[in-house]
Amino acid sequence: MPYLYRDSKPRPPALPGTARPTQSSGQAYGELKQECLHRGILFEDPDFPACDSSLFFSEKPPVPFVWKRPRDIVKDPKFIIGGATRTDICQGDLGDCWLLAAIASLTLNEKTLARVVPLDQNFGPDYAGIFHFQFWQHNEWLDVVIDDRLPTFKGRLVFLHSAEHNEFWSALLEKAYAKLNGSYEALKGGSTIEAMEDFTGGVGETYEVKKAPDNFYEILQKALKRCSMVGCSIDTSSAAESEAKTPFGLIKGHAYSVTAIDEVSYRGRQVQLIRIRNPWGEVEWNGPWSDNSLEWRSVSPAEQRRLSQAAQNDGEFWMKFEDFKAHFDKVEICNLTPDALEDSTAHKWEVTIHQGSWVRGSTAGGCRNYLETFWTNPQIKLHLTENDDGQDDCTFIAALMQKDRRKLKKLGAEMLTIGYSIYESPGRDGHLGKDFFRYHPSKARSKTYINLREVSNRFKLPPGDYILVPTTFEPHQEADFCLRIFSEKKAITEDLDENVAIDLPEPLNPTPSPQETEEEKQFRALFEQISGKDMEISAEELQYVLNSVLKRTKNIKFKNLSLISCRNIISLMDTSGNGKLEFSEFKVFWEKMKKWINIFLQFDFDKSGTMSSYELRSALKAAGYQLNNYLLQLVVLRYSDEQFQIEFDDFLNCLIRLENASRVFQALSVKNKDFINLNIGE
Repeated sequence: MPYLYRDSKPRPPALPGTARPTQSSGQAYGELKQECLHRGILFEDPDFPACDSSLFFSEKPPVPFVWKRPRDIVKDPKFIIGGATRTDICQGDLGDCWLLAAIASLTLNEKTLARVVPLDQNFGPDYAGIFHFQFWQHNEWLDVVIDDRLPTFKGRLVFLHSAEHNEFWSALLEKAYAKLNGSYEALKGGSTIEAMEDFTGGVGETYEVKKAPDNFYEILQKALKRCSMVGCSIDTSSAAESEAKTPFGLIKGHAYSVTAIDEVSYRGRQVQLIRIRNPWGEVEWNGPWSDNSLEWRSVSPAEQRRLSQAAQNDGEFWMKFEDFKAHFDKVEICNLTPDALEDSTAHKWEVTIHQGSWVRGSTAGGCRNYLETFWTNPQIKLHLTENDDGQDDCTFIAALMQKDRRKLKKLGAEMLTIGYSIYESPGRDGHLGKDFFRYHPSKARSKTYINLREVSNRFKLPPGDYILVPTTFEPHQEADFCLRIFSEKKAITEDLDENVAIDLPEPLNPTPSPQETEEEKQFRALFEQISGKDMEISAEELQYVLNSVLKRTKNIKFKNLSLISCRNIISLMDTSGNGKLEFSEFKVFWEKMKKWINIFLQFDFDKSGTMSSYELRSALKAAGYQLNNYLLQLVVLRYSDEQFQIEFDDFLNCLIRLENASRVFQALSVKNKDFINLNIGE
């Protein structure tokens, strides 16, 4: 799948005021609803139709599902009954517990919930079969419209549903999220923090419970007080362990929500407790402090009411914090702001966002293990100008997110393994080359390369200039990405993309010399033999001349030059406009040709007669052309083969097109980028 390079200049964070309509018609929710009411019809969404393609992309439904509106399922459907609560989330026959755990956390913050689930929706008199929900995606809020036809089997909802059979907000929210990602099947498997970020636009941090800091209880307590969303899970050692039940009633490889943390007075001492919810709505912890455990008999009824403790098989349970640390492996926290949970002071965070792409053959260089291509990745310069208040260092969070991979599942895409490295800037502008990374170690980097949607880490570095290089683990892997930098003090970021520039020597005007060189004598003899007395040759004749000469050159393994190349040469050098090349014009071109051959040989490292497309930036720069990432990508797409190799014939064509473009640019005095874009991007 082709990825066009995204301009990664810094952008301001999305404002929470408005959400962009996503319907293909361009109509917003209000317009669509009024149109349905005016026409007296119920909305049917053409962008997410009630058919199998909206359910699954790799298989057919295991049973014949029937799409029904809530009014066809129950007599008195309601959007929300008694407020949206965590008990409204019961998992159906879809492996999206990660999403449901995030929805359960969402219900704990009324303001955040109201942003995602507009509460002025109902099945009342102005019902038109249309609902809408809002999600954050890569620095913008999107408004997703759906109809209310839901998949059912034998009259019951197949997927997410509420414990109240006539309440439908959670089922409709799941449908909207499925539409956002292309299908219900696209929601199978995931990380809770992914959905948490889509509900908030916040930044996620992950803790390994067994390696958590000593004040981990206080960190979780502060996170919940700040309305952060918190999820937890137990690792599996093999696929066979997925959703395996432990002797204590916990499910491995399953996403849970953390819904509260508190202390209880028990036999004269304070005990730290944590409340967990299983999105299945059943299957609970059966150890100490579980619903029917003996410990609760020693807790006063008033204290139990304060903790909302009730012995119900609803999937929610309390457990001792020490037991939580012993049984769970991972905690994911999505902070609405990235304030350090170890710090008692709230900060106003500065945020900058870069959008970019890894493009096969030009900017998909892979990690530092692949030094030959690593330097070709996008590079972002980070200016840390002010240290934190009362500190010597500057705190910032770098969050690298790969975009739309879940949506692209139906095309075979999977989450790529991503990460980044941070280097101290050498103090010069422009894209850093291979030798810089060969001889300079990184100052910081992401903790790991991992196949999650986002990799996020917190750093403290001295004030100064740094270079952040976002990469996939392996080279040649394509994806769009979004890089967010959160800093306690204002940090300035800029993309280290090259400015488009042309630096060519003055055109050669050969002056007659009393004696011709031996090379010129050979060319003249060949010219006379081919052209006749007028000493002019056509493109076909030029092709014969050049290929004859190149075959005699021992260190060249080029294939024959094509006829189109020779026509382009004449177009470049023909000053008379007769479509032929005179001997004097040929001599000027041959000097260019020798320079271009030497450049090509310089970057043909394995002497195979081809050059890696990742070396094209340097080769063009040696020839006098400096391209930015976008133009470089266009050139690579045009002139490289499937193995990211460029033959000399294609390299020659590229240089001829660039020189032609530069001449017209100089004549018309237009902007380099705009004109070259027109001429080499065809």
